[in-house]
Amino acid sequence: MKSDFEIITKEKERWGKIYTDIYYAIDNISPFLSEDFLKRKKFYAKGKVLKDYMKLLEEEEQKSNKKGFFSRFTSPDEGKINSYKASNRETFTQLENCSKCACFNCVVECSFKTCTSCRRNSHIKSCDHNKLNVRVHDNFTLDLTNNDTGKEDKFKVLATLEDCEKDQEYIIIENIRDINDRYILYLYAGIKEDTYGEITDEDEFNFISQRFETLEA
Repeated sequence: MKSDFEIITKEKERWGKIYTDIYYAIDNISPFLSEDFLKRKKFYAKGKVLKDYMKLLEEEEQKSNKKGFFSRFTSPDEGKINSYKASNRETFTQLENCSKCACFNCVVECSFKTCTSCRRNSHIKSCDHNKLNVRVHDNFTLDLTNNDTGKEDKFKVLATLEDCEKDQEYIIIENIRDINDRYILYLYAGIKEDTYGEITDEDEFNFISQRFETLEA
């Protein structure tokens, strides 16, 4: 019984904070953004999933506190709670990342792709609102083949960057077996798969490298 109530308490503490942050953010930014731009933000469209989850937790907690005639208390329906989370797993992950994103409380109607280019388990870490933003990722890896050696290696994606002035995206990757083996490449997002290209302009390469190094520092 105690563990059942502890589960609800922990869930309310974790997701209750994110739920509160989301609706505070919506209230704060709504007066400054057009309805069309506001609707592009994923947490605006998907926040109801978390709202319904908080309602479910509250109902289960209240039900469990009611004393029955033949038994003292009824345990929370943990299966119902887990089922709801499982069926909305992607949305829960998305909303958690939204709460950490630089776009979360932003009131600038910028030219970045922002939410439309958001990948699973990612969020924008840094944004200057005009030219460049930097997106970080969790558990995003690529299997790439070296064109010179023909050898395939697995790379961890450290960040993707968007330059909205050039309408160009970049990707920074690191060899999982050798942290000194890093690459900065052009990123061309595709419907079925992404493609990559070599950056030949030294100034452009250095600019992207410096922006990422500033984030790492």
